[in-house]
Amino acid sequence: MLKKAIVTVSNDISTDNRILKSASVLAELGFEVTIIGRIRKYSLPVEQLPFRCIRKNLIFNKGPLFYAEYNIRLFIYLLLHSFDLIYSNDLDTLLPCFVIHKLTRTPIIYDTHEYFTGVPELEHRPFIRKVWEKIEGAVFPHLKTIITVNDSIAKLYKDKYKKELHVVRNIPLYREATQSYREALNLPHSPTKILILQGSGINIDRGADEIVEAMQYLQNAVLLIVGSGDVIGEMKEKVEKLKLQQKVLFVNKQPYEILMQYTSSADIGITLDKGTNINYYYSLPNKLFDYIQARIPVYASSLPEIKKIIEHYGVGKIATSHSPEIIALEIEEILNNIELMKQFRRKTEFAAQELCWEKEKVQLIRALSSLEG
Repeated sequence: MLKKAIVTVSNDISTDNRILKSASVLAELGFEVTIIGRIRKYSLPVEQLPFRCIRKNLIFNKGPLFYAEYNIRLFIYLLLHSFDLIYSNDLDTLLPCFVIHKLTRTPIIYDTHEYFTGVPELEHRPFIRKVWEKIEGAVFPHLKTIITVNDSIAKLYKDKYKKELHVVRNIPLYREATQSYREALNLPHSPTKILILQGSGINIDRGADEIVEAMQYLQNAVLLIVGSGDVIGEMKEKVEKLKLQQKVLFVNKQPYEILMQYTSSADIGITLDKGTNINYYYSLPNKLFDYIQARIPVYASSLPEIKKIIEHYGVGKIATSHSPEIIALEIEEILNNIELMKQFRRKTEFAAQELCWEKEKVQLIRALSSLEG
C-alpha cells in the first residue's frame, strides 16, 4: 500500500507551480498525494495531475475570518483522515498541521515560501502581524525539517531561531527554446518589441507603476502585463489617463503553458520589485526563472538574490533606478544593441540548463530524506 501525503496550501493551487512541483516529487517517491487548498469564483481548473486536489469553497475570501475559517476546516479534515506525511506550505496553514502532527506523531515538513511576517500586507497592521509572529514563534522552534526559497531568507530564519533550513528555489522545469507565438496570440509583429511583466502577485511596490509610466518614453515597443494582483485595476486606470492603450496590453492570469507562450514571444522580461520591506528585499521571484527558460533577457531591480542570478549567468541588466525616464532609457539601450541582445540570449541557454527543476528538486529530495533520519 502506498504511503499517503497531504500537501496544504491556502491558495487555489491552479497557478502555484511550486506546490505542484513539490507534490510531483512526493508522487515520484511513491506517495499517494492529496493537495488541499481553496477555490474562488475566478479560479482556473486543475486538471491532469498525478495526485488528488481538494479545493474548499469558503464563506470568507480574505482577512482574519478567511484564515480562521480555512484553518478550522483544514484541522477538521486532517483530524478525520490519516496520512503518513504532512507537508505544510507557509505560515497560514502551519498551525493546524502542527497540532495534528503532535496529536498523531505524523511526520511534518514545513515549506515557507517567503519571510511571512515581513510581507507588506502586515507592515501597517501591527496587531495582525503580532498574531502571526506568536504562531510562528510557538511552532517554528519545534520543527525539524524546514524548507525555504533562497539563501537570504534561510539566513533570516537561522539568525532568528538558530535552525538550519533547506533551500529549494522555485525553479521551473527545463524547456527547449521555442519560436515566437505572436501570431497565434494576436500580439504585435516584429519589428515592434515586446516587454513582459508577469505574475500572480502584481502588487504595490512590484514595479508595475514605473514600467507603465516608462512606456511614455519608449518608441516601437509595447508592454505586456500578464497575470493578476492588487494594482492591476490602478494600472488600467493609469494607462487610460496617460493614453497608453496601444502600448500597454493586459492579459488575465493563464495556465502555465499558455503563460510561457506569451513569455517566449517577448523580447525582455521585467522584474522591478522594490526593497521596501524585508520580504521584497530578499525575494527571488518565479518570473525571473520563467524568463530564463523562455530565453529572453531580463531587466531587473538591484535586489540581492535577483542580482546574484543576473550577474552570475550574465542574462540581463540591473536597473540603476526606479525612475520611469531612466528605466525607458536603459531598456532602449538594450533593445538597440543587437549584439548585446544576442549575447544575453546565448547566456540564457546555458542558464536554462542549470536553473531547472530537474536539478533543483534534488534539494527537496534531500530534505525529505532527512525526515527518515
